Amino acid sequence: MTVALNIDAVGASAEPFTVDWTEDDTIRYALGVGAGQTDPLAELDLTTENTAGVALRALPTLGIPLVQSRLLRRLPVGDFDRTKLVHADQSLQVHTRVAPSGSAVVHARLDGIYDKRSGALLVVSAQARDPGTGRPMWTSRLGYFIRGEGGFGGAGAPPDGWAEPEIEPDQVVETATRPDQALLYRLNGDRNPLHSDPAFAARAGFPRPILHGLCTYGVVHRALVASERGGDVSLVRGMYARFSRPVMPGTLLRTEVWRRGSDVRFRTKDADGRTVLDRGRLAFGA
Repeated sequence: MTVALNIDAVGASAEPFTVDWTEDDTIRYALGVGAGQTDPLAELDLTTENTAGVALRALPTLGIPLVQSRLLRRLPVGDFDRTKLVHADQSLQVHTRVAPSGSAVVHARLDGIYDKRSGALLVVSAQARDPGTGRPMWTSRLGYFIRGEGGFGGAGAPPDGWAEPEIEPDQVVETATRPDQALLYRLNGDRNPLHSDPAFAARAGFPRPILHGLCTYGVVHRALVASERGGDVSLVRGMYARFSRPVMPGTLLRTEVWRRGSDVRFRTKDADGRTVLDRGRLAFGA
């Protein structure tokens, strides 16, 4: 078969680029992942910049959409049908706290293209560094699955180290999403019509536009930090999850939590009990 992907590009790096964000971006992201939906007064540190006695804080996962939209077009990945592209998994490593406003220089690299037979898995890393010191701020590692681009004889993806929990979860956290959640989240820069255009979603095989995988990721991240650490985002050191099923806006999410020392493992299901985020890990520090 003819492979449109540029398999030889593995290891290629993009020219560094700069991202800037403001308090408005921080608030818009928090609202896009559900902050304040249940109680508008409960998360003012995420949703307002002028509340007396409350300092605005950024969710660490804000760093992912800040760099995501610029990655693939800056790397020589080749050509493919964008309707076949889905977000497969996402990891985040937090080196320093993500500030409510600031700048970062991003260094992106194509880490791998793996043969999943029914498709190809692209793995891209993006490290944001302080423009003044060059020190790492956060690292985002994204997996993109492209249906129909597999079978080229490449290696399979390496194991991720997940161990299936053999006990009942310590807690189940329920989190609502809004019917218009995707329309809110797309204001963070991901204007993929898969999440807003019914005709485009139909061509991709979905009955209606689906929620951004990173929106589901952010919703669950926010809920778990609130549940496990009282919303103290400064304690977050990293997060990983695999996107196993699309979520429709308006779905109630139920996240099963297993505590492992200072960290947690988790799995998120929709209202019908189908897993949507799998093999989840959330790391905390002092």
